[in-house]
Amino acid sequence: MRTRTIGLFLTMALAAACGGDDDDDSADTSDDTTDVGDDDGGSFEDQEIIVAFADNVVVPTYTVLAERAVALDDAAIALAEEVSGGGASQVAVDNTKTAWADLRKPWEQSEGFLFGPVSAQGWDPAMDSWPLNRDDLEAVLASDDVLDQAYIRDLPETQKGFHTVEYLLWGQEGTKLPEDITDREAEYLIALSEELVLITTDLSTSWTDGVDGQAAYREVFTTAGDEGNDFYPSIGSAAQEILDGMAGICNEVANGKIADPFDRRDPNLVESQYSFNSLFDFQDNIRSVLNAYTGDFELGGTQGVGLDEWVAERDPDLDARFKAEVQDAIDAIGAIPEPFREAITEPANDDLIVTAQEAIGTVQDTIEGDLSSLILQ
Repeated sequence: MRTRTIGLFLTMALAAACGGDDDDDSADTSDDTTDVGDDDGGSFEDQEIIVAFADNVVVPTYTVLAERAVALDDAAIALAEEVSGGGASQVAVDNTKTAWADLRKPWEQSEGFLFGPVSAQGWDPAMDSWPLNRDDLEAVLASDDVLDQAYIRDLPETQKGFHTVEYLLWGQEGTKLPEDITDREAEYLIALSEELVLITTDLSTSWTDGVDGQAAYREVFTTAGDEGNDFYPSIGSAAQEILDGMAGICNEVANGKIADPFDRRDPNLVESQYSFNSLFDFQDNIRSVLNAYTGDFELGGTQGVGLDEWVAERDPDLDARFKAEVQDAIDAIGAIPEPFREAITEPANDDLIVTAQEAIGTVQDTIEGDLSSLILQ
């Protein structure tokens, strides 16, 4: 979780509407500067694409996320039972690691649209803050506190979420053995996975049905341009929200997730470093750009009309070029040797890393330039 390009007006308004002042997490989501509510979004008027984006990308992504969180919780419970019974098996550990990696995919593929409830309710940092505070995390393990879901919810963001689960499973060097998992760590693990289930379920429900008595956010988004919709006063403002999210994750991956550890040659800044999952995360972040653009979500098996079809009707060369740029960026990330935390310390990899950053930057430039000019003109 890092700085995002999303609507400050929207985030603040939704936080008030959804009761975000009940949770301090909502205050730490981003340093947003874009004001979607004050921009008419140009002349874009294709509401079908806005509806398809919600129904074929956002809702299915969060549905898969919530389902996979339950799978992680089931695996964590099975692992903890083995630990308490005398020691974890390699199978139980591998099953839990696989469930964690499977859960990361829809989450990372959601980062191209981190607007609405996920931001306003503070669910993004509650699940995905990085880096961890390992000293405080170890202090939690050393305490006599009861480690249950309610306790986890009140912990600082750097002591819970995806990466605390990752640390408990893989260890700091990524070499943790099954027999090294303690009863206390297993207790912590279950509480963490239960909290992830609750958050992802609320996140999914916030779009489909609404939470805490609030309207479903799908209805807010898909009624863009309707009279009285202060969040999205025009259909174009909803399209702008999509484009802002696409550009924002490109900026985060190239200039945050990659640049921060690479520029400092500091492996401790590499996200998902314990599991060696970093480059897969980065690729899925860029896939979220493609999902948002095409209106498709492969993991959920959904397809629909997208911005790509609208663009292709008006500028087929731009559509083809942008899709190629996105694939080039995914491929360039994949060309960096894994694990990324070691790749950044080897000067021989510098050109590959810079090439990946530049490829991602090209995608961002096209979103903020040619695509925005065409769609929001």
